[in-house]
Amino acid sequence: MDLKEIMEMDSRYYMNTFGQRTPVCFEYGQGICLYSSDGRKYYDFLGGIAVNALGHAHPALVEAVCSQARKLIHCSSLYYIESQARLAKMLAEVSCADRVFFCNSGAEANEGAMKLARIYFKKKGMPEKYGIITLRDSFHGRTLATVAATGQEKYQKPYEPLMPGFRHVQKNDIEALKAAIDDTTCAVMMELVQGESGVHPLDRDYVQAVRRLCEEKGLLLIIDEIQTGMGRTGKLFAYEHYGVEPDIFTLAKALAGGVPIGALCAKESVARAFEPGDHGSTFGGNPLACSAGLAVLRTMLDEKLPENAEKMGSYFMGELKRLSETHGIISGVRGLGLMIGIQLAQDKAVEVKNRLFGRGFLVGSVGTSVIRLLPPLIINKDDIDIFVRALGDVLASL
Repeated sequence: MDLKEIMEMDSRYYMNTFGQRTPVCFEYGQGICLYSSDGRKYYDFLGGIAVNALGHAHPALVEAVCSQARKLIHCSSLYYIESQARLAKMLAEVSCADRVFFCNSGAEANEGAMKLARIYFKKKGMPEKYGIITLRDSFHGRTLATVAATGQEKYQKPYEPLMPGFRHVQKNDIEALKAAIDDTTCAVMMELVQGESGVHPLDRDYVQAVRRLCEEKGLLLIIDEIQTGMGRTGKLFAYEHYGVEPDIFTLAKALAGGVPIGALCAKESVARAFEPGDHGSTFGGNPLACSAGLAVLRTMLDEKLPENAEKMGSYFMGELKRLSETHGIISGVRGLGLMIGIQLAQDKAVEVKNRLFGRGFLVGSVGTSVIRLLPPLIINKDDIDIFVRALGDVLASL
């Protein structure tokens, strides 16, 4: 089937949630590259929006998925699942969490985190504590509860009235957070690097102040590591950069390298609030997804991919900053590890993205003035140099 036929079929039968997509259909990938139905090669600097951390067709992940699919894809959590138990154990061993629950997406993981925070206080005899404070410009998902938690009006407006129980405060403003806490507050939830609003790392002092405030007020700290977790920022988890430990954190995206999975991770003192019947998932933690997750996590540790993300991210941002000295249209470069935002001085982000696509490079744009980069963690200096030269040519042509 050629691209035109695929586009016509999509237009006729698929719900119009994505509008006019970028006109390409990929048939296969290898390493950091994708190959389209017309045989063209593209360098993937978006990584499936931070999902393809191992790149495409990594042998360890392919073998794990194929091997498990030949044996058992799904049974049910009514029965014990070896890969589920092994992945939960491995995540607990490499993080500050003691227990893990698996679901199918980041939004589900965040829903689970909010449910756990509420039931934790309910079982402590404080049912009045249900409110959750999040940050403006945040993004926590597209379900009704996570839309309410998200601090961006454009995602919320179509679904008003929003679910109650959420307040939003300005990031990096501890006084605003203090003022928002009342007798109903049970938790503070935040991303340490806000990705969907343009790659904005939080201030380290602020995050540490939030941790202290939660301890003083008896609140839970929930960290959304959906996009920042699994090595993306140069550490296995972004909270490691900030010198804090959350009571609850969530994972998804890169955890299984593209196989749908989400994880709700918590310390024992909080996790024990969930008892049989309090939460569940039909597909969550199935043998296929957990086998993929085990392969990804082992590969990340064995190949030292978080360390590579830190090293290559530093190099990448340095090269981009040097490029900004030549091209004044770049007004700033920010990020952490291989989670990078290029701030443009003009509303040219979509045009730059499209021109890079024309040259065989996939990137993201946020709004009208930010280019977002989330390449696979296997990237090397040669890949970065190729991209920087292409970006320089595009900027020179504007």
